[in-house]
Amino acid sequence: MTVPPFIDTHHHLWDLENNPYPWLVEPIDHFVGDYSTIRKSWLIDDLHKASINLDLLKSVHVQAEWDHDGDPVDETAWLQGVADDPESKGMPNAIVAYANLSDPNVEATLERHAAYTNWRGIRHMLNWSDKQPNFCFAEAGGLMSDPQWREGFKLLSSFGGSFDLQVWPWQLQEAAKLGNDIPEVPMILNHTAMPIGRSPNELRIWRKGLEALGAVPNVSAKISALGMLDQTWTVESIAPFVLDTIEILGIERCMFASNFPVDSLFSDYATVWNAYDEITADFTQEERNKLFKTNAEKYYRI
Repeated sequence: MTVPPFIDTHHHLWDLENNPYPWLVEPIDHFVGDYSTIRKSWLIDDLHKASINLDLLKSVHVQAEWDHDGDPVDETAWLQGVADDPESKGMPNAIVAYANLSDPNVEATLERHAAYTNWRGIRHMLNWSDKQPNFCFAEAGGLMSDPQWREGFKLLSSFGGSFDLQVWPWQLQEAAKLGNDIPEVPMILNHTAMPIGRSPNELRIWRKGLEALGAVPNVSAKISALGMLDQTWTVESIAPFVLDTIEILGIERCMFASNFPVDSLFSDYATVWNAYDEITADFTQEERNKLFKTNAEKYYRI
């Protein structure tokens, strides 16, 4: 089999010459280790070059940690300009932006994001660990249970926006409660629920958490970033996570994504998509079409 026509539901672009990304200018203590090779501009032309031998139809851009001290709508404006350029082939077709949902004035920010044609939702990274500082991407732990943050989250429904959920496995139970309490906001789980550990207990926490989140009707999931979480990955090593996620959430609620250029630290673009192709080789054509394309069209409205 060959990789079918697909939509990449999670990638980033960054222009270091013109836009502010503090984490790319000055390296941080990142859980992936040395990421110096991606601390350079990666533009829409780089995505097209990476996928040159594949049938990439559309793409979803997820916020790339534009300077939080600046205006997050500036990233959306820049990306809309990229998408509107004929050279981009319409990509990114969907823009998942950043907004601090704890901000009492976040409604005004969401309204300005929503003015852009390709805007689809928000990712406010919620990863938190009380034990490892470099596992903390949020401003604080427990935001999903914080009343102020929840008010901001709830506002997404007023603008027809979805929420890209990025958490560690031990946060999935809290995320499930959020989804059940506020069902009007569609949630799209990022990065296969980020299975960072491989011990039996860590795998149990990942699976139990995913089962809890999967029981929430308004949740879908992106299968991605498994290289970031297993830097010497093989098709055999990631296949259980791919197949378990599909089993738990069902074919109708899963999508594939590259997480490039971050996952370019661990493989090339075609290798990622060939792995998804190989793992799902025994699926029906209809099932593969959903995983690679039509689910993405549905959940990102593209």
